[in-house]
Amino acid sequence: MEAAVPTGRLPIVAVVGRPNVGKSTLVNRIVGKRLAVVEEQPGVTRDRRQFDADWAGRRFVLVDTGGWEMNPKDSIEEAIRQQVEAALASADVVVLVVDATTPTVEEDREVVEMLRRADLPVVLAANKVDSPSQEPDVAELWGLGLGEPMPVSAFHGRGVGELLDRVVSHFPEDVEEPERSDIPRLAIVGRPNVGKSTLLNRLVGEERVIVSDVPGTTRDPVDVEVEIDGRRYVLVDTAGIRRKPQITEDADFYAVLRARQALAEADVALLLVDASEGVTRQDQRIADEIIQAGTSVVILINKWDTVDAEDRPLLERDIAQRLGFMGWAPMLRVSALTGARLGRLGEAVETVLEARYRRISTGVLNRLVRSWIAAHPPPVRKGRRPKIHYAVQAAVAPPTVVLFVSGGELGDDYLRFIENRLREVEDFTGTPIRVVPRLRSRRDE
Repeated sequence: MEAAVPTGRLPIVAVVGRPNVGKSTLVNRIVGKRLAVVEEQPGVTRDRRQFDADWAGRRFVLVDTGGWEMNPKDSIEEAIRQQVEAALASADVVVLVVDATTPTVEEDREVVEMLRRADLPVVLAANKVDSPSQEPDVAELWGLGLGEPMPVSAFHGRGVGELLDRVVSHFPEDVEEPERSDIPRLAIVGRPNVGKSTLLNRLVGEERVIVSDVPGTTRDPVDVEVEIDGRRYVLVDTAGIRRKPQITEDADFYAVLRARQALAEADVALLLVDASEGVTRQDQRIADEIIQAGTSVVILINKWDTVDAEDRPLLERDIAQRLGFMGWAPMLRVSALTGARLGRLGEAVETVLEARYRRISTGVLNRLVRSWIAAHPPPVRKGRRPKIHYAVQAAVAPPTVVLFVSGGELGDDYLRFIENRLREVEDFTGTPIRVVPRLRSRRDE
């Protein structure tokens, strides 16, 4: 069965299974970087998370999901189950991960039944097969009725290449890269009660959403089409994104999930910060979520008119320091309530959108990377110095550069070095840049 991928988007591969079978470890192995959280404790992965991935030149979106529970014990487990089902609703291919070292349990069979109802191509990954001597134990998994089980060790990387060969075989031959949308999506994000709904109403020009001093009034994302400087946008007002300990009601939990989903689907995030309170730890966490989602961003310091003139220089220095990791994002000092200085928003959004779809040709990129390596080689790690053979910009929205590496791993510090050099030579204002190392196999060296 071949995946029916709509024109203009990449195939979506969902990784599912019961808790603690190694789904996030497999995701990290495929992506080539520790992006998904891995812990011994079941249920660490709660939301579904998306990562850009590729295999043998075939690009796709990889979705990591939480452990599927047959009988959820609380609202969190129920939310995880719903997130898994939501991932299946948008998936083109599914990788079902089972633990080959333990007998199949009722949860495994329930997941299989759910997949049959979804009517999707399924690749069965029999995980934790660390040596050939364990492969005969995989035979009983034929009984799940999903075809040939693929023995893999996500931790060691054993068999993962063969697994991905099977996954991409379900993709159609020609999949077009996503093009820039005619109507970009702007997601208004921030802590509760920083003025998100007020901003939406100001931009729309009418009272479209409830504005209240009580945090958490908005729980469902609200989509509305607006025009800014003659350009149409879909504007999304989201619930305030809270820290997990602050989520006390089921409705709040789902609201935060939906806000994060809206962020993942947006082209640009409008990050509101309350000038009267300054940048908080939660503001920093939300900024990091924007980067992880690959969403471009314009920072809006709201309620600027409430800050005394003599306090503004100190506040500006504090903001620059606390959001220094997002120093590439444009920042506007505005008042959503009065509309002050919002006239510059359209220009800022357009600048960010242009950067989001900017490309560097392969020839130019490799000349630049070689010059950076010559001036600042990758550091030696564990007695080995990694070697970068080749670089290519594999995607836009956000710009994604893949480095083909052998001889060891590039650390996060060196990937940030490459990102900073890219920002010096090209205008990537307001957009995250993903720099992804790809280890070359020995046969390719």
